[in-house]
Amino acid sequence: MTHTEVRAGVVGLGMIGGGVAVSLARRGRVPAVYDIRPKAADALPGVDGQLGSPADVAKASDVVMVAVVDANQARAVIAGPDGVLAGAQPGLTVVLLSTIALPVVHELAQLCAEHEVGFLDCGVTPGDKAAENGMVAILGGDDAIVSAAMPVLRDWAKKVVHCGPLGAGMATKIARNIVTYGSWRTVHEAAALAGAAGVDPAKLAEVIDTADPEGRTLLQLLRMRDAAGEIPEALGRKIEPLMSKDLAAAWDLAAELGVDIPLADVARTRVRDTLDLPLEQPERTPRERGLAAMDAVYGEGFSQNMPGDSTPFTDTTTEHLFGEVWARPGLSIRDRRLLVLGATAALGRPDLVRIQVGGALAARELTPAQLREAALQLAYYVGWGNATATHQGIEAALADFTQEKK
Repeated sequence: MTHTEVRAGVVGLGMIGGGVAVSLARRGRVPAVYDIRPKAADALPGVDGQLGSPADVAKASDVVMVAVVDANQARAVIAGPDGVLAGAQPGLTVVLLSTIALPVVHELAQLCAEHEVGFLDCGVTPGDKAAENGMVAILGGDDAIVSAAMPVLRDWAKKVVHCGPLGAGMATKIARNIVTYGSWRTVHEAAALAGAAGVDPAKLAEVIDTADPEGRTLLQLLRMRDAAGEIPEALGRKIEPLMSKDLAAAWDLAAELGVDIPLADVARTRVRDTLDLPLEQPERTPRERGLAAMDAVYGEGFSQNMPGDSTPFTDTTTEHLFGEVWARPGLSIRDRRLLVLGATAALGRPDLVRIQVGGALAARELTPAQLREAALQLAYYVGWGNATATHQGIEAALADFTQEKK
């Protein structure tokens, strides 16, 4: 079969599917098409009227692109009574353009295999360029199936990237979506912080556009990685103090202005992990580990309050409670502190609450607004009297923290 003899079909004529159909028609490969909306093809230049079902599209095609909204629709148009497989001949290739969970990708691929039909998972981006031969096709699947579908794929995609075996295309698209939506959240937090500080967010946009007009900063982390996929340790150690300082400054400003920046706070607490740096774990005695953990929990220098005399109680507190329990990797210190705050609230002990909140503020784990919200939440579970004591402990710790900053 020659390049031009490979017949194309498209099921689902929304922005992406309709755009793919238009791009194929522009290249002279007019596809067979179907959409649940009877007149969906009428507005697509160069595309003939649509057929009666996905099965009819399969009968008229060698490669069928499926561009529907979700997993249930994908199942219906591929494996339903009038679906693609109902009209498929052995050797047909189904290319799924919808972003769905990987288990469903494998489920649909298995159904296709049972009919001797090839299957490719194919994430696409950017969707608004579909009608301009402007999308990247992000493929997962067998090399032979990719090769058979390639003439059709190249007619609607500006670039085809074969990421690996079945599922690799969808996994790459899902990861790509994290970059997109994660950056949106980052921009949201940055704009909120700038606005709260009295800065017009448009000025922030102007600075970013001017400093990085091509958006290279967004992928800078990936480009810094070596052949092994890690940031060289020397480079990571060079960046770490700057990254830590800058994110700490962001947290301080957000706390002062009452702005919630959870994504930035995650970045602040995971700097070493982000930079692929090993956790510093020098050889220490159990007591040294416990005292270091105590300072991490309550603030630098807190461990100096521990008596120098060794007793079973103080040794167990230092070496086991702090050196082992607080230091376990299963929960972050922040998570453990919230649990302890709940327990101390139930005891009605403002003095203990004050200590925990002081540690949270010193470690930049919780903002004043979050701490006050915690008091309100706890009130309905520990009783109003205990919650009042908790509120008093929180306010006392906040006053301490404010005084220390002066």
